[in-house]
Amino acid sequence: MIEKTGIVDTLEERQPYITRKQEKGQVIPLACDNNSLAGAISQRACVYSGARVVLNPVTDAVHLVHGPIGCAGYTWDIRGAKSSGIETNRSSFSTDMKEIDIIFGGEKKLSNAIEELVGIYHPPVIFVYSTCIVGIIGDDLDSVCKIASKKHNIPVLPVKSEGFKGNKSDGYKAACDALKQLIKRPRKEKAAEKKTGVNPGLKKPRINILGDFNVAGDVWLVKPLFEQMGIEVIVSMTGDSTAKSISRAAEADLNLVQCSGSMTYLAKWMQQEYGIPYLTVSFFGIEDISMALRKTAEYFGSEEMKKTAEEILETETNRIMPEISRVRERVKGKKAAIYMGGPAKALTLIKGFAELGMEVVIIGTQTGKKEDYEQISYSVRDGTVIVDDANPLELAELLVKQKADLMVAGVKERFIAYKLGVAFCDFNHDRVVEFEGFDGFVNFAKEVDASINSPVWKAVRQRILKPEAVKSERSAGKENVKNIFGEPCAKECKDMAVDPEFLRQNEVTAVESQV
Repeated sequence: MIEKTGIVDTLEERQPYITRKQEKGQVIPLACDNNSLAGAISQRACVYSGARVVLNPVTDAVHLVHGPIGCAGYTWDIRGAKSSGIETNRSSFSTDMKEIDIIFGGEKKLSNAIEELVGIYHPPVIFVYSTCIVGIIGDDLDSVCKIASKKHNIPVLPVKSEGFKGNKSDGYKAACDALKQLIKRPRKEKAAEKKTGVNPGLKKPRINILGDFNVAGDVWLVKPLFEQMGIEVIVSMTGDSTAKSISRAAEADLNLVQCSGSMTYLAKWMQQEYGIPYLTVSFFGIEDISMALRKTAEYFGSEEMKKTAEEILETETNRIMPEISRVRERVKGKKAAIYMGGPAKALTLIKGFAELGMEVVIIGTQTGKKEDYEQISYSVRDGTVIVDDANPLELAELLVKQKADLMVAGVKERFIAYKLGVAFCDFNHDRVVEFEGFDGFVNFAKEVDASINSPVWKAVRQRILKPEAVKSERSAGKENVKNIFGEPCAKECKDMAVDPEFLRQNEVTAVESQV
């Protein structure tokens, strides 16, 4: 049964997952951090997908999916992560389980697949992902991987990622559990440094960047900033990482966690196991990049490092501000909708849009927790809609009701926006342009400008959510052609070579679901 929530029409069970910004000090009345509601067709991915997006950027690893071929096809090259060296991870491998394997078990097939891959690729590590069907039939992944590890003398790591056993966050945890097994305990002298909290001699301070996946080459714009400050970046987990660099992670003095949803679990484990503290940072937008460099310099307590950080920030900010100011003049006052996989990206986008003079009117995530949404609520303006684990119908109605000019999300949400005549910017796995660092923020600003101010929107009519409204609008004739905000369409739209009747007949509308 569909009931009115006061914000959008949705299932009664979905009512607690959609709310508006609360006053500071008030507890946000938003349900979250639960498994997706059955039948709601949410945009959230499964456990297996969560594990793949974290581990797939390990460049020299073989990623073997134990399950039907569709699971491997769905996540092939899922991150769009770039590599500076070997790219074994760009190939997708599967045991391609058939009906007979489901009946008699797939352990022998898995063992043979590992044998074949070792002979061809000689990888330093193999990740073996379990899928839904493996969890149902009960193949002993641990046993097969343990035998293969001894036989081939390399880590063959089971990733417990049966899709039905939880949500995307559980996939992050399964991936981190596999990464734990690659990290080696540091030398005795390194352990002594941990106890004193200092890094004696002439050794550079060392950090790990956790939760950066080098999408489109992001991390290559960030690492040089720390290197200019005299800091060695041991590994970015997992963007452009290798089994060897991950094995050295425990040598770091500090972990910087960017994607808190996927890597805080690992950071806490490293703090407990190896005494490595962590800071939560972001490398997107001028404000957050500045905070990341300053917090890192403050941690190490070096006046010279602090001075260098300020010099970098002044130089880089002055360099990009002319272009940022130009774009700001073209997009200021526009309304943005944000729908991210994790809360860290959603929060940093709020600041990024503020730097461009834009207003966030919708914000949601797939894996946010209560404390994340409270922070989001404090960061957005009154009237902003906050939603957890949204489904396409909810997103569609919110885009229209909140009069969004732009949606920033992932590939699954792209077509919802386009069908409603809303500009779109891909912030997730499939983009091909860097968004992190100073140059990355310029790239983002340009893409926002190009998306919002594209001439195509002059020819787009308002999308209608109510079936009865579609009928009345079709009978109104050519003169009532409107844009997405219900305003009369520009003259160019009416004078286009494309027949307006053709546009009306081929309009894609989002209608209420009768559940």
